[in-house]
Amino acid sequence: MLNVLKIFILIMAALLLQVTILPAYLADPFKPNLLIIVVAYLGFKTGRLGGFLAFGLGILQDCFSGIYLGLSGFSYLCIYLMLNLTADRLYTDNRYLMIFVVFLATEVNGLLQLLLLLLFPTANSIYESILPGLIPQGLVNALISSLLFSFPAVKALEESK
Repeated sequence: MLNVLKIFILIMAALLLQVTILPAYLADPFKPNLLIIVVAYLGFKTGRLGGFLAFGLGILQDCFSGIYLGLSGFSYLCIYLMLNLTADRLYTDNRYLMIFVVFLATEVNGLLQLLLLLLFPTANSIYESILPGLIPQGLVNALISSLLFSFPAVKALEESK
């Protein structure tokens, strides 16, 4: 029960930072997507409940800062499912693997959202705004995840499972 409360507090803190504080102080390609980091963590560390959480995080992000409702929810769910299916084959307690997975999840999220937006006829030339910021966004997310996964609180949460 205490682990669920810790995960809930981490998710709420990431969501509040994502939609309130970070957009006011950071430029767009250098603004970290904390929810991708949470989705990558959920994909490696949780069971079936993590899929609902990943989809819910995407829907919440779309409610606060999305153009199309469900776009982030669907892409977060796809990322979660890919990570959850490969989690059994990898050593998921490795910090460097988590950093690399956060970078890959950021890139996959951008490409998946680009692919889904190209299906809409009103999303003309959307690739011009997504593609240039994809690599910097992945690098910033990798940097933030390296800082987050070195905190003792996150290590204690992983060891208590």
